[in-house]
Amino acid sequence: MRLHHLTLQAFGPFAGTHTVDFDALSADGLFLLHGDTGAGKSTLFTAICFALYGEPPVDRDLMLRSHHAPADLLTQVTLDVTISGHRLRIDRVPQQMRPKKNGTGETPQKAETRLSRWTTDSAGKGHWEPSSKSHQETGKEIKDLLGMSRTQFCQVVLLPQNEFTKFLYADAGKRRELLGKLFHTDRYAFIERWLSDHSRTIQKNRDAARDEVLHLAARIHQAAGPDLKSQYDAPSADAAHDVTDPALAWAGDLIQASQADALTAQADAEKAKKNQLAQQKLEAAARDLHRQQTTYATAREQLDWLDEQTPHQEALTRRRDQARRAQQLAPLLHALSTARADHSRAQSSERDARTRLLAEHAELEAADLATAGQRIRDDIAVLNALLPEEAGLHQLTTELKRIDAERQDFALQQSTARDWLEQETAQRTALEIRREAAREAEEESRRQQTQLENLSGRMAAAERRDAHRAQITATEQRLAAAEEEAEKAAQAHIGIRRRRTEGMAAELATGLTDGAPCPVCGSCSHPNPAQAPDGHPTREDEQAAEKAHQRLQQKRDKIAAELHKLREDAAAATGEAGDTPLASLKADHETLTKQLADSLKRAADRRSAEEGLLALDREHTAMTQQDSSATAGLSDRNAHYDNLSQHHAELTAKLDAARGTAPTLAARIDDLTRTADHLEQAAEASRTANTATQTLHTRTSEATDAATAQGFGTLTQAEQALLSEQDLTGIEEEINTWREARASHQAVLDDPALQQAAAQPAADIETAAARRAAADDQHAQAVTASSTAQTRTTTLTDLTTALAEVVDRLKALEQAHHTARHLADLASGTASGTASGTRVRMQLEAYVLAARLEQVVAAANTRLHLMSEGRYALRHSDHQAAHGARSGLGLEVTDAWTGHPRKTDTLSGGESFFASLSLALGLADVVTHEAGGNPLDTLFIDEGFGTLDDDTLHNVLDVLDSLRAHDRTVGVISHIPELRRRITQRLHVRKGPTGSTLAHLTEAAE
Repeated sequence: MRLHHLTLQAFGPFAGTHTVDFDALSADGLFLLHGDTGAGKSTLFTAICFALYGEPPVDRDLMLRSHHAPADLLTQVTLDVTISGHRLRIDRVPQQMRPKKNGTGETPQKAETRLSRWTTDSAGKGHWEPSSKSHQETGKEIKDLLGMSRTQFCQVVLLPQNEFTKFLYADAGKRRELLGKLFHTDRYAFIERWLSDHSRTIQKNRDAARDEVLHLAARIHQAAGPDLKSQYDAPSADAAHDVTDPALAWAGDLIQASQADALTAQADAEKAKKNQLAQQKLEAAARDLHRQQTTYATAREQLDWLDEQTPHQEALTRRRDQARRAQQLAPLLHALSTARADHSRAQSSERDARTRLLAEHAELEAADLATAGQRIRDDIAVLNALLPEEAGLHQLTTELKRIDAERQDFALQQSTARDWLEQETAQRTALEIRREAAREAEEESRRQQTQLENLSGRMAAAERRDAHRAQITATEQRLAAAEEEAEKAAQAHIGIRRRRTEGMAAELATGLTDGAPCPVCGSCSHPNPAQAPDGHPTREDEQAAEKAHQRLQQKRDKIAAELHKLREDAAAATGEAGDTPLASLKADHETLTKQLADSLKRAADRRSAEEGLLALDREHTAMTQQDSSATAGLSDRNAHYDNLSQHHAELTAKLDAARGTAPTLAARIDDLTRTADHLEQAAEASRTANTATQTLHTRTSEATDAATAQGFGTLTQAEQALLSEQDLTGIEEEINTWREARASHQAVLDDPALQQAAAQPAADIETAAARRAAADDQHAQAVTASSTAQTRTTTLTDLTTALAEVVDRLKALEQAHHTARHLADLASGTASGTASGTRVRMQLEAYVLAARLEQVVAAANTRLHLMSEGRYALRHSDHQAAHGARSGLGLEVTDAWTGHPRKTDTLSGGESFFASLSLALGLADVVTHEAGGNPLDTLFIDEGFGTLDDDTLHNVLDVLDSLRAHDRTVGVISHIPELRRRITQRLHVRKGPTGSTLAHLTEAAE
């Protein structure tokens, strides 16, 4: 991936439109991104991530729109980038609010995505061709081309040093969390969980099968009962090995014993059956004799009982004959009964109607009652005509109440306004005094603010002055030591050169060879070459001494320049701050700060006082208007109220006379209506009672004459003899039933067979039944015993068959559980070394991550070797953790100076930085390869350089240069001034009150 151009518009702290030319910025392969804290350096990477993935790096709810931007300028990001050989332009507009095109207010702006490709036409001319406007399609294509997720991209393109320092120091658990996210090893964790769940499932099934074996054994034991014995012991939960083959042997032995018992019980049942049949025949003969004797005796008793009822039957016959004669009078008797009932109801209704009448109407006849009711109906018509006037009286009363309420409200408004106007003068005077005091405090605060700013500048200069003076003292000591070291190195260099010159003959003699000319005299013969004394310095010794002298001279000159710069800075700071002690300046600053705070507090009251005066003016106008309108309204309501009151009194007198004692006209009308209704009802009831009396007299005379003609002495005798059709039928049925029963019982007594049975002794059915019952019980017991024995044998056979099936399943589950448990323990790292054949306890996911960590460490060490000048190397450790904890993701550092490994948290700040930088670069290489091998031509490194000394910083920059040598562009995000002097291509982010801006600088800072 190579970045070309990035355009920001109203994005984050950038209010306008800004473009970053990465092609120009990456001309040297290394550029610096610097600026004040909060200026927006990290916003550039946020924009790159948003353009590629449609989301910011971490916080998905991050506010992307700039607060400084104009309302009509949309937030937008455009990225020109080459990925896997495809040059793309991505335009993204996040969801935001924008002004409406028509009218006022805001409307939502939907998120937009546009993807374009750089293509070349047939003429060789390049242009941008639209490819997609879909969020999903664009996101999928970018992710497929990059080969990594948003999290992986942010991890390998922006290398956050603080995070990798944490990774360097972290325990195995935290390393596992980070590596797991980057390498997506959650699938191995899923395998671990599946193996564990599978093992528990099989164990559960095995335990269930074992419980089923024990349950079947208990059922077999229960079915066998206490009388069956076996030479084997029954299986139990305490002995797991007894629940398989020994259990089957025990069950088979019980089946054999049960089969022997079943044969014996079957023979006993057959013998009891023969005895039962004989006793059943004897009992049947005794019961038949007893039945015949009982039938004869019962018929004799019933016939005697019927003969005793002969007088009663004769009386029933006479009652039946009278009822038949009375049926001839039934219509007249029924009419008489109806007339009596009507007469009784009419008299009762008349009495009830007259009880509801007034006292003066109680004794009137029917015609007089009707006349009185009509007079009352005429009075009701007159009162109905007055009902509208009563409704008008109610409306008039309501209107008087409303007007009176308005009068009281106007009076209250008038009183309130006049009271406020009387108190206004005092309030206005107090507010004007407060405003003047606040104005004076505001002027005083401006003077104090100027003084405080000058004093703050002097304090800062005094702090620099004191710091420079302390540094000058320390630097002077360092310079004296450096001069002394340089002088000693110079003397050592001169001494070595002098000694080498003195022994130069011996040095030349070491290069003489027989037959070769001497470089000094030219002779080919060397009879007595000079010998070098012990400890004679070589040319390499002289060169090393010279380099040491030059290095110490450079160190001395550097310290001298540093001392000169410190003295100049100290003089400048003293000129600005003077010789006043810093403590005195701080005391003056604190006093002035308190005075300024007091002045600002008093000045803050000015706005409140001015607002109070404005509010007082508005209230004065309102109260004046309220007094005027309330006075006019009160006068109008008083006149209207007087007119309505007079009309109300006249109408009230008229209606009171019409209502009488009733509360309302409607109530008076209701009372009169009820009285008229009662009079009319009483008149009707009186007429009905007179008619019923005449009808009753006629019906009585007709019925009496008819009863005499039928032979009844009186009308009462005829009425008593009359029966209903049902009663008459019942009497005739009773007479016929008696006659038929007597004939039936006489026929039974005349039967010869029954007469012969009655002459024999009484049958003893109890003895016969007892003998038959004893035989039945004996047979039932024998059959039950045989059936029980057979059922027990069948049950034991079925249970044993089921037991054999469960035992076979249990054997298979035992073997499956052993295998599954071993695999689960092996994957989770909980298996013991002896049992599993493993050296360490390591989870499957940790094992995979350990392999990835080894790759990361190998890639990191290639950079760490250069940064540490060959001293340090990282090493992955899979030693077992303390107390038997699972292992696999340990990390330690090997020090070449000591040859021993040590913990990573023993590294210094600078060592931790370049170690974590090496890890970050190594991880970027491994994740890139894991994601598909797509090259990442641009990397960003975030901070951490401030912990390095000059030499280490030089080594780190060499490593970064090596990245550049592999055609990678490296962007460094840092505040370190030294980097601004060493890196010529710089992007400076400046912040301001109207938003941040960008500046591309191409020269090293002075």
